[in-house]
Amino acid sequence: MDLEYSEEEEEFRSRLREWLGKVLPGLPPKPDPTDWPGRRAYDLGWQRMLYDAGYAGLHWPVDAGGRGATPTQHLIYLEETERAGAPYVGANFVGLLHAGPTIAAEGTEEQRRRWLPPVLRGDEVWCQGFSEPDAGSDLAALRTRAVRDGDHYVVTGSKIWTSHAEVADWCELLVRTDPSAPKHRGISWLAMPMDAPGITVRPLRTLAGSTEFAEVFLDDVRIPVANRVGAENDGWRVTMVTLSFERGTAFVGEVVACRRTLGRLAARARENGRWDDAVLRRRLGRLSAEFTALWRLTQWNVSEAQATGGVPGTGGSVFKLRYSHARQELYDTAAEVLGPDALDLGEEWTADRLSSLSYTIAAGTSQIQQNIVAERVLGLPKGR
Repeated sequence: MDLEYSEEEEEFRSRLREWLGKVLPGLPPKPDPTDWPGRRAYDLGWQRMLYDAGYAGLHWPVDAGGRGATPTQHLIYLEETERAGAPYVGANFVGLLHAGPTIAAEGTEEQRRRWLPPVLRGDEVWCQGFSEPDAGSDLAALRTRAVRDGDHYVVTGSKIWTSHAEVADWCELLVRTDPSAPKHRGISWLAMPMDAPGITVRPLRTLAGSTEFAEVFLDDVRIPVANRVGAENDGWRVTMVTLSFERGTAFVGEVVACRRTLGRLAARARENGRWDDAVLRRRLGRLSAEFTALWRLTQWNVSEAQATGGVPGTGGSVFKLRYSHARQELYDTAAEVLGPDALDLGEEWTADRLSSLSYTIAAGTSQIQQNIVAERVLGLPKGR
């Protein structure tokens, strides 16, 4: 893979940079971090601006409503929007990074026409209904039941850690449609409208004080069979597609953000005198090399996904495993640079450090990623 940018790609960068320079100063102030309806409106407003300018779904296939951009253009887009301080996907990260790409890869033409344009236009928000109280890392142990009743499934059960359920229009939902089948079979992937009768959402407050996660209780919720993506009982395979996107490409913008955070940390260390500590300087230098390597791995993963039909491969697990630990190391170092200020919950660094603790769990624990790498990359036998 050629890691250098061509003249045409640099022209794309220049046009994007010019557009960002024009529109970003006119954005309204960001809403309070705890105001999720306000944050939804802000994030969807930005998404609509991207759509109108031709940057929404930049790397999505053209037949899915995207621009079919090259992997390099996608990476340039991520670099430039992050460096300019542009909003990220925000409240609709599930729709844009997980559910949307899954529907683009696995959905019928009718499903693609129904669900993808509203995601790209910034009209609808999705949440993820995968984990359950007794089915987290062992996701295939899920118990939420869907019983066929004519043209509908009647769904009963509960989900936990449902991201942005309180402001979502749709939920990518995993249900058990055949309880007699082995646990990795008998699962189906459904699109559930969040305004359906029988749904109760109860927000969960995180250590940082935010409420972007929720418990969702489902009491005889009727979901049309037409909302099933993939065949009945084939949901585990479809889920692996979703998780491939979540691990392989959903975090790419955050790598750029972490590299920028390192620069800000170095500047802060110079201001408060911590830069004189040679051990700290070496630690910052090692982290810089770490995130540079992760960015190169990101480039490879994005290119591989493009070459294999848009679905990331096992490189996503390699990336996610290392990135989640590197992010924790980054914010541990930030605490060292900040000193006593690291205890101030009003500090952006502090909130980011607390949230970094979840990254070894989110999108599959580090232990799960180690198993995937061992079995599918190294060819080691499965554990007993």
